[in-house]
Amino acid sequence: MISSSKTLGRSPAAFELARSIVKAAPTEASVLIIGESGTGKEIVARAIHQRSSRHDGPFVAVNCGAITPSLAESELFGHEKGSFTGASATTMGCFERAHPGTLFLDEITEMPLSMQVQLLRVLETGQYHRVGGSEQLKVNVRIVAATNRDPKEAVLAGSFRSDLLYRLAVFPIRVPPLRSRQSDIAYLAQRFLDELNTQEKTSKTFSAASIEHLENYNWPGNIRELKNTVTRAYILADDIIEIAPLSPVFRAPATEVNRGFLKIPVGTPLNSAQRSIIMATLEHYAGDKRRTALALGISPKTLYNRLEQFRKSAGPAELA
Repeated sequence: MISSSKTLGRSPAAFELARSIVKAAPTEASVLIIGESGTGKEIVARAIHQRSSRHDGPFVAVNCGAITPSLAESELFGHEKGSFTGASATTMGCFERAHPGTLFLDEITEMPLSMQVQLLRVLETGQYHRVGGSEQLKVNVRIVAATNRDPKEAVLAGSFRSDLLYRLAVFPIRVPPLRSRQSDIAYLAQRFLDELNTQEKTSKTFSAASIEHLENYNWPGNIRELKNTVTRAYILADDIIEIAPLSPVFRAPATEVNRGFLKIPVGTPLNSAQRSIIMATLEHYAGDKRRTALALGISPKTLYNRLEQFRKSAGPAELA
């Protein structure tokens, strides 16, 4: 159907997703992609861009959850030289860099409410001004947004504007989790292995037991976790790739999660205990970072920093 369907899989759900991409791409409608972390939402966004009339224009991606509120306006709209301390030169924002292509706003429900008001105004008028500037600039971009939360729940919680949701979700696309389309697991794993073999000029293969173990795993990290698992196994293998039975990655070996309670043995190093608490809470809230941060009493930015630290210190299969 489209080249990206090879990345998404070949199950009925994957082909239905590809069909939605084909239908949405040629239009100018705003698209809201909804799915768990690691399901390939940016792949979907890029596929929409590539099949649109804007494919010769830039594709600019910004993670709304990773931008600090104080810098959000500058990141989106740019700033004039001298507009604040450290602004040594006039800088273009994401909207200006994306003109006349596609702006991908990932984790849109994590955007601060104050910025949501400004974003809505730009979507309605096509005009904005840089921080510290007075000149009204016009922009022509297509907005594709994504979230790993239920956007309606975010609206009910008061953290996301309903009028912005309606503006963004003209054509909503839901990306199913990998666990709901088991027939894609072996196909995608083989595809990732083929890419590695081509890249490294090797001919490694999976053992039959490895494929069985991959298919019997729940994949909380979805396609991203599967790809990282295959990459790690590839690096460790000689000719035949052997993958042992997999256990949930969000659960540290020294801890136990039972009915919403986390048991941590006495003497567990503080850093390990902190990691276990954060990852278990993240799993409990199905990857919803805002709810996780709220439950832990920390800011979303602090949570992102912790997760990035964990990612750098963990093996690729452990933390996708």
